[in-house]
Amino acid sequence: MSAAAWPRFAVFGAGAVGCYYGGMLARAGAAVTLIGRPAHAEAVTREGALLFEMRGAVERVPLVATPEAAGVAGADVVLFCVKSGDTEAGARAIAPHLGRGAMVVSLQNGVDNAARIAERVDAPVIAAVVYVGCQMAGPGHVRHMGRGDLVIDARAAAVATLFERAGVSCRASDNIDGDLWES
Repeated sequence: MSAAAWPRFAVFGAGAVGCYYGGMLARAGAAVTLIGRPAHAEAVTREGALLFEMRGAVERVPLVATPEAAGVAGADVVLFCVKSGDTEAGARAIAPHLGRGAMVVSLQNGVDNAARIAERVDAPVIAAVVYVGCQMAGPGHVRHMGRGDLVIDARAAAVATLFERAGVSCRASDNIDGDLWES
């Protein structure tokens, strides 16, 4: 599958969750930029790839990484993956760099994160529920240990389809608020 068949993705908050989902999309052929801590971004840049460990196998997944919030510029879909306590600051950091037509998908488990982002950015913000077991094994190295599925607001059913194409089980929900409360 060619990168041209995919929208451009940015992952803001490239910790374990962001690297897992960004890595899955990049493995499938999507153009992905990770925005994360300097040591992590430097390791990915130096190697030209994220070390992606899943089911006992380790592979190198090529993508771009930067520590700068401006890395979201040009992305069609921004996966917002920071810790809940960093939501407002993160949203303010990416707001001036979001392009016209960009969509922000909150891959944060918390009932009000999407609303808090939406107050600070001029872009549609979509909520999701994340079910994944993963960890950072070191800078530039994500280890997947279980699950990996998502539930996403049905208003972004097209994004759910993109995750499915990347091998991520993703259900579109007409009741995302209820799903968030249950998670």
